[in-house]
Amino acid sequence: MKDSDILMLAEEGESTSEASARKKALLLGRQLGLASEQEYRPANASIAERAQHRARKLSSQYQANVETIFALALSYTPSDVTGVDLDPDWSHQFFLMAEQIHNRRMQDLWARILSSEIVNPGNFSLRTLALLKQLTHREAQILEKALGMAAKVNSEQRLKLISGYRLSGGIGQYFRKTTSVNLGLSQFGLPYSSILTLVDAGILHSSEFETGLLNNKTPIQFALQGIQMKLTPKSGNLLFSYYRFTPIGDELAQLVQPKPDQEYLKALQLLFAKDFKIE
Repeated sequence: MKDSDILMLAEEGESTSEASARKKALLLGRQLGLASEQEYRPANASIAERAQHRARKLSSQYQANVETIFALALSYTPSDVTGVDLDPDWSHQFFLMAEQIHNRRMQDLWARILSSEIVNPGNFSLRTLALLKQLTHREAQILEKALGMAAKVNSEQRLKLISGYRLSGGIGQYFRKTTSVNLGLSQFGLPYSSILTLVDAGILHSSEFETGLLNNKTPIQFALQGIQMKLTPKSGNLLFSYYRFTPIGDELAQLVQPKPDQEYLKALQLLFAKDFKIE
């Protein structure tokens, strides 16, 4: 970069009132040490001095990130339960990754992890932390949306994102135009592109799954974000189709407490009404 460009960047970077694309690009220069600050003038500094200035700024920002996460973690950690010493390798890697988390909501997630591990270690692997570090705010919002629609079936702890059900066999299939009943998740803010985003992030498995044939004499317990629903199949030829969270997705689910999607729940009940008894 030429000295004239640095000087222009230093001058134009002074103001944050404009919102043009060029202005936004120039503001990034602050992160690179290419904007004037107090006694520092990048146009008068050598490239080595600019590198040192940038390193100091980055180090300060990383420290601020870690302190914010630690302070939040303290607020979430109870004083009336016995804590444990963290595995030193885990805590070392945790803070190396946490220092690079700048978004406030994502910092809150990292704080919850730290607090959880101090109380009950072993819930969050380093692999999950590495994925979480790469997770964008938009991806986190999609995850929260998906978790608001996810259910636990019977005594299973693994979350399922029910997408519909299918009639497999039996004479009833010959009296239907289609044997598959699908619930369009896109109408509830979770289009297929969002499913693919979660798949690419390693949160959902890449393909849909199906349960085995459901027993029409055994009620099925559905738990959807604290809302209980009991379904009894009207025939023995029904099975659910669903997306399944990966182990990493299940770990991340512990961090998020989404509100249940009431519209999705109503649609689910309407969807099931034809072939299930609902209680």
